[in-house]
Amino acid sequence: MVMPFENRSKAPGLEWISEAFPDVLGERMASPGMYVISRDDRVYAFDHAGVPGTARPSRATIYSVAEQMDADYVVLGDYDFDGKTFSGRAQLLDMKKLRLLPEVQSSGPLTSLIDTQTDLAWGLLQQMPARPTLTREQFLKNSKPIRLDAFENYIRGILAPNRQQKLRYFREAIRLNPSYTLAMLQLGKVYYDNHEYESASIWLSRIPKDDAISGEANFLLGMAEFYRGNYDKAYSAFNFLVARLPLTEVYNNLGVVESRRSRRAASIAHFTKAVVADPSDPDYRFNLAVALYKNGDNAGAAQQLREELQRRPNDAEGRSLLEAINRGISAPAATSTIAGIPPGQSRIPMERIKRNYDEASYRQLELEIHNLTEERLARTDRKAHSSYHSDRGRELLAQNAVADAEAEFREAISLDYNNAAAHGGMARALEQRGDTSNARSEAQMSLRLQPNVDALLVLARLNLKQNQVEAASDMVKQALKLEPGNSAAQALQRDLTAKQTAPH
Repeated sequence: MVMPFENRSKAPGLEWISEAFPDVLGERMASPGMYVISRDDRVYAFDHAGVPGTARPSRATIYSVAEQMDADYVVLGDYDFDGKTFSGRAQLLDMKKLRLLPEVQSSGPLTSLIDTQTDLAWGLLQQMPARPTLTREQFLKNSKPIRLDAFENYIRGILAPNRQQKLRYFREAIRLNPSYTLAMLQLGKVYYDNHEYESASIWLSRIPKDDAISGEANFLLGMAEFYRGNYDKAYSAFNFLVARLPLTEVYNNLGVVESRRSRRAASIAHFTKAVVADPSDPDYRFNLAVALYKNGDNAGAAQQLREELQRRPNDAEGRSLLEAINRGISAPAATSTIAGIPPGQSRIPMERIKRNYDEASYRQLELEIHNLTEERLARTDRKAHSSYHSDRGRELLAQNAVADAEAEFREAISLDYNNAAAHGGMARALEQRGDTSNARSEAQMSLRLQPNVDALLVLARLNLKQNQVEAASDMVKQALKLEPGNSAAQALQRDLTAKQTAPH
């Protein structure tokens, strides 16, 4: 957990930097092996501990809240500005050993604030049990650049006390940096919270699918489109998300959307997945009961309702529907009322949508699995360990989780530098995030180790972008010789043929 840093500067207008530290350090320090508690979760925890957001908690309070949140480390720090030099100091509080680790320092001009914070993140990571596999230069180079004036507006928007100020700051951040997806997400959330679903959809839909925040963005997009009655668009958003993060609330919401689209079998399938994943949630059982009832399975619906009412005895809708089933009343074929019951009392209840998005719990579970896997793999040979991370990187690339995939490939290469597949995967990841120079280097290294399709196709695409058609064509031919049925190579060959035969 990263705490806001204490402002020791006498210079005016720098108070926003206090909250900027958790944002930058959290983004820089996060990895597949480390989960950083979000600002929302941190604020919620302190609020429940009776500590207002504007107060500066004591070390004892910080320790108590961090202990409740099961944090292993807490980052504490402060910053100063003497008119020329901005300096930051940070320390790790080791929660298990109950000690503060040595202070890490960094300084530079105020205009290089992000570089100073990134340097602090690197220093803190060196004190962690599992240090980064990158060099300091690689770490600094790979850290996503942040435009300072846009970032200031973004943080001020986060801290703003009312809707109008938030809108003003987030819009200005996007004006200064039109590709600022974090500001787009926050702007979309402001509109969503105010039930302005059309405006929310406009901004949330602009966030690329391969962005790290696309999960939350697509959940809110699905909700916004659902409330607008655009069920096909809601389905697309939820369906993308569930392929990347198999969250129970998303399975549930897909079931609700499919019900609105009159796709009963698909609705039942999604509700069943939600119940299997979390059988203790009464809403999932209620929704499955309604879907089964609509589909003519009264016995199955009754069983789910009995399970639901054990967990939520005061659910009037659930009890009413169970009573109707016990009286032998079946769902009508094409209306929303139950035959034999007076109008106004006979409406089949609507399935319940889930409004909460809990990626944090999933990420924490994923981290636990990751750490257990690492313990097991540590007892194997380095080649097998490297192959695991390489395979995991390929899975993440298929899910458009490029940053996470890159981290897996780096880990694979650190364990076995001669892993050609890891270098090829790294080339693909670097290519996707636009680092063409290093993508080419990784692809060439991969091919020196072993001929493979991934590296050949990366080089083919890079050559094609530089209009080196013959070189690109040669790479594709080599790829098809290795894997004649490779669909990506076949598609690229068609593109090359079309380009070569097009009239000049």
